[in-house]
Amino acid sequence: MAAAPAQASIDLPPPSLTEVEVAATPLDRLFPLVGEERAARLVSAAGAARTLLGDRTVWNVNATASGGGVAEMLGTLLAYTRGAGVDSRWLVLSGEPAFFTLTKRLHNYLHGSPGDGGPLGEEQRGEYERVLAVNLEALLERVRPGDVVLLHDPQTAGLVPGLREAGARVLWRCHVGRDTPDEHTEAGWAFLRPYVEQAEATIWSRAVYAPDWVDPSTVRVIPPSLDPFSPKNLQLPEADVRATLHRSGLRADGDAGGSATFGRRDGSTGVVRRHAGLFAAGAPPRPGAKVVLQVSRWDRLKDMAGVLRAFADHVDRFRDDAHLLLVGPEVAGVGDDPEGAEVLGECCALWEEQPSAVRERIGLVALPMGDLEENAHLVNALQHDAAVVVQKSLVEGFGLTVTEPMWKGRPVVASRVGGIADQVEDGRSGLLLDDPRDLGAFASLVGELLADDQLAARLGSGARERVRTTYLGDRHLIQYVELLGELLGS
Repeated sequence: MAAAPAQASIDLPPPSLTEVEVAATPLDRLFPLVGEERAARLVSAAGAARTLLGDRTVWNVNATASGGGVAEMLGTLLAYTRGAGVDSRWLVLSGEPAFFTLTKRLHNYLHGSPGDGGPLGEEQRGEYERVLAVNLEALLERVRPGDVVLLHDPQTAGLVPGLREAGARVLWRCHVGRDTPDEHTEAGWAFLRPYVEQAEATIWSRAVYAPDWVDPSTVRVIPPSLDPFSPKNLQLPEADVRATLHRSGLRADGDAGGSATFGRRDGSTGVVRRHAGLFAAGAPPRPGAKVVLQVSRWDRLKDMAGVLRAFADHVDRFRDDAHLLLVGPEVAGVGDDPEGAEVLGECCALWEEQPSAVRERIGLVALPMGDLEENAHLVNALQHDAAVVVQKSLVEGFGLTVTEPMWKGRPVVASRVGGIADQVEDGRSGLLLDDPRDLGAFASLVGELLADDQLAARLGSGARERVRTTYLGDRHLIQYVELLGELLGS
């Protein structure tokens, strides 16, 4: 009797469009950080949004609920928009491994990289459209004519025509890009052009990311932002940082009597667990070590391997107690990034090649993704603890992994690429690396910060103020309301 339902389920289509539930967060939580004038503008914008939208729903669609900056930003922005009384929702595509291999290839092409070297021909277009047709069918069961649909990144672009035909107001938001186009970006954009050019507006982190065939009247530039009250960005007392890292297994130092708890968005309290197998290679830093930290996805464009090689090849430039930690997500926990396991494996192999004295000063960490709020709290503690945070990306759309440590007052060394160059004022709120492939120059900048506490403190202070004035959610939300006003005819 029990076997029949299981057999019947084999013939059903794959599930599609998972909805991510997001609890409302009141706007006034931001007020103490932004001041009276910015708070008043935000309240006014919230009222304008409610009037503009009426009974419309704003739908956000992307490819994953976890494992990257887009998912984190969506959680934050939806919480505040719901707190402002706007009906906003979040849906995640479903797809087969072949689909996500293809969209990862597109992601790499748009960054100017060949990725896996695979084609973007008619066969791939057919696969792309076939998977999105299933998702579109499910989406049209929820979206009403007049609703606003905000599609995120290459995985969703193929939904634009069908949604427009159904009467939705469709915007496409691209979180990736490259400052200078090349043959790979041209091929990637040629694949996406039939879909993207049908969107009513396109939204970019930088204006130069938009290809020249996009109608300039549809282009809007809205940089990302961070939520200062999320588990990843809350200010943590030093004792709580030590307790969190000690309890989780990320540091061997004592917990100093602090708390290893964290607040969840729903108001409950979480407790950090002890995790076995966090270190894919290496071990926790020695007590008292000065940590150099990079937190990224295991993506070749983030160049974790380059950071490891720079540290290993130039270890004599760093103080004796410097320890490198490369931290990324548990690779099974990021469904739309099939390269993650491969890149982590390459980094582990590179670690194995180093002399034992160097291996002892380098750790590769794969953070568990089963509890996203605990994951965020662990990243927060790691960033608070770091002496220097680095982001040696080869290409970068924006770089929230730079914004986050800047908010915590940490000195950063980051590549002068993409949105990083907008965030970091070289010599005022961090240090910029002109050529991300120059490992010697990178090592020199990191060594300089490790050796000069006053410089590190000055840059850290400037970094926090830079984020407070430019990269908090009030600016981000107001820009979206202004765009809705233009779109809906305010």
